[in-house]
This record gives sequence, structure tokens and C-alpha cells, in this order.
Amino acid sequence: MSRAPPDAAGDLFAANLKGSLLAVASSAFIGVSFIVKKKGLRRAGAAGPRAGVGGYGYLLEPLWWVGMITMLIGEIANFVAYMFAPAVLVTPLGALSIIVSAVLAHFILNEKLQRMGVLGCVLCIVGSTVIILHAPEEETPSSMEQIWHLATQPAFLCYVVFALVVSLILMAHCAPRYGQTNIAVYIGICSVIGSLTVMSIKAVGIAIKLTIEGINQAGYFQTWLFATVSAICIIIQLIYLNKALDTFNTAVVSPIYYAMFTSLTILASAIMFKDWSGQSISSIASEICGFLTVLSGTVVLHSTREYDQTISPDLYTPLPPIYWHIQGNGETVKQKEDDLLSADFITVVRQDYFV
Repeated sequence: MSRAPPDAAGDLFAANLKGSLLAVASSAFIGVSFIVKKKGLRRAGAAGPRAGVGGYGYLLEPLWWVGMITMLIGEIANFVAYMFAPAVLVTPLGALSIIVSAVLAHFILNEKLQRMGVLGCVLCIVGSTVIILHAPEEETPSSMEQIWHLATQPAFLCYVVFALVVSLILMAHCAPRYGQTNIAVYIGICSVIGSLTVMSIKAVGIAIKLTIEGINQAGYFQTWLFATVSAICIIIQLIYLNKALDTFNTAVVSPIYYAMFTSLTILASAIMFKDWSGQSISSIASEICGFLTVLSGTVVLHSTREYDQTISPDLYTPLPPIYWHIQGNGETVKQKEDDLLSADFITVVRQDYFV
């Protein structure tokens, strides 16, 4: 959303101050929402299947909905902040949500943030900020026809196909096998789909803006198509973000999600709106350095994360029995469960049999 610059220096300062305060408040709300949602997910997981393994009991957990409302307030505040301050000021402040969530997780959820984890957070924040500050300005479309033309250009269609293929592979093949052990799976789905979410939401926002100005866009099928895509993408993001939060450390999920989501969103916006044309070599070099910094921070965070394991209260859950036959000559022979047992069999039910 574009805004005419204020006439006086005082008005400019006041507008930037309002935008900064709204952006800081947005980051605080979003950071808190991660913690509240995580506590809601833990409560729901104690009463039924966890979200990380496909459970949806969190939808009946009030605390999870409090976290969702808190996140919604933060997103609204962030949207309004763009009405007062430029994107180069508002967007980098979104990284404060990482610090908020990491600090609160350390004290409230007992998810210890190691020293190298702190370094990883700093690297992710610095790298993402460098990318954002050097990202080129985009031209705001003035009609739904223009938006549709940008969305159907070959370069962006290739990105959409690539994003959908990657997302389907991650959801259908990688998530069932590696989702519980590799944080990149769930966060990758959220980030790739999230880049499409932002593009479709931006199209809907422009349509709403034009309608408010008196140019009705409700009669175009593209408007409703973008709205439908936005709703579907948001639902997918929520599902896999909940899986990530329920499975991995919050202090790790937040910065990695922020870094990947920001990078892919900038890439998708650059392809769709052709922001890269006319950019200087120094800006491109700065963006590459920022991206490498984000990758370095992601590796550091992933290598120092703590596994968020849920211990079952039933310590004596039956495990498959193992039968060993002690023969007279001292040799041991492993028997199958359905084999005929004799008095000289020893049944090992649990590892703590030897403790």
C-alpha cells in the first residue's frame, strides 16, 4: 500500500514514529502468540493425539485460540504500520518477534536457548534484515487486470509450479517420514506456501483498496480466485506451523520460519512484480551476502536445538517381546514369538529388565 509523503518534517517524524510503535507492538504480539499457542498445543497433546502426529485436538483448546487471536492482532498491527511508515522501517522490525518468542520460551516453556543458539538467532536476524533493506521497491498495480497479467507471466507461473511441486513432495513424501526429525520439512512447507499466500493476499488487498476508492473489483473472478487461494494457503500454513511448534523447540522454529519465509516471499515478489530490473550490483551483492548469513544462522540453530520430546506417562507400555533360548551347550538361539515355548525360555519384555 503506497502512501503520499507528509508535507512537513514534523509530520514525517510523527508518521514514522507511529509506524515504528505499531511494528514493535506487532512483533510483541506475534512473539507472545508463539508461546501461548505452544502451551495450548501441549495441553491438547496431553489429552489426545498431538498435532505433530496429525491430531487436531488443539482446535478445542481455548489457550490455542488465545494464541491465534494474539497473532491476528499482531498481523493487523503490522498491516496498519505500513500505512504510516515505509516498508524498509516496518519489515525489519518484524524480526523482534524472534527475540520475544525465544526469551519467553526460555523462561516459560523451559526451552533453553544455548549460546550458539543465540548466535544463530542473531545471524538469522542480521541476514534477513540485510535482505529486506536492500530489496528493491515494487510498483503498485492499479487494476485487477494488471495484477492478473503479472500473476500469469511465464516466470511467475514457473515459480508457482515449482512451489506447488516442492510443497506436494514435502507433504506427501517427506513429512510422514522425516517430519518428526527434520525441522526443515514442516518449516519448508509453511515458507513455500507462505510466499504464495503473501502474493494472493496482496492482490486481494489491492482489490479492496481500489473498491474503497470507488473502482469496484468484486465483479472480477480473479478477485475471488485470489481470495480462495489465500484461504487455502493460510489453512495449510496453520496446520504445518502447528506441527512444527508441537514437535520442535519454539526458539528454533521462530527464526528459521522467519528467515525462510522472508527470503521466499522476497523472491516471489521480485519475480511477480519484476523488482529486480534496474537494481545495482552492490544491492544484489548485499542480498546474496544476507541470504548466506541466513543460511549460516539456520545451520547453527539446527545444530544446537533441543528436541522437544513428550514422555509418555505410561512407562510400562508393552513392547514386542524377545525370546531367547538358553541351550545346554551355553549357546543362545533367538526364537520367534509364535514358536513353541519351553520352560528354559527367558522373556525380555523391556530394556529395564536388566536394570
